[in-house]
Amino acid sequence: MSTKTIVIGIIVVIIVLVGGYFVVKSMGSAPTQANTQQTASSTDSTQVQGQDVKVGTGTEATPGSQVSVLYVGKLSDGTVFDSSAAHGNTPLTFTLGAQGLIAGFQIGINGMKVGGERLLAIPPSLGYGAQDVKDSTGKVIIPANSTLVFDVQLVSVTPGTTTPATAQ
Repeated sequence: MSTKTIVIGIIVVIIVLVGGYFVVKSMGSAPTQANTQQTASSTDSTQVQGQDVKVGTGTEATPGSQVSVLYVGKLSDGTVFDSSAAHGNTPLTFTLGAQGLIAGFQIGINGMKVGGERLLAIPPSLGYGAQDVKDSTGKVIIPANSTLVFDVQLVSVTPGTTTPATAQ
């Protein structure tokens, strides 16, 4: 196992522990009538957890810009389900905020700067939810209700061509 893999594993464990701490802390207060239902579903957070491994210094990724990333996608048990390496180290390029990628991945990329690296933990509600993801042979590669963990490196950002509305 490489040193980078070990470090990433340790960081993922830290992210999970910090997330668990906040879940336990929020459950520690006496539930009011308004948050009783939320407590029951607190295992399916609706927030992406992100931790910058390296802060970039280049152009910032903002909605509408075209971004290119290198990534490794894992299940919470460490099983890799996809990566840039599996695609010849070709960066994944997409327009931030456009349809086609899971919401949690896009939320996690937003605000990164070129040269940055970030670990993301994406809850099922912002990933694939209650559906299995299968490969072309029908084998399940991402089980339903899986938390997804991504190591993402932002390679490039091309600002979007949309013009902000002007007030008159």
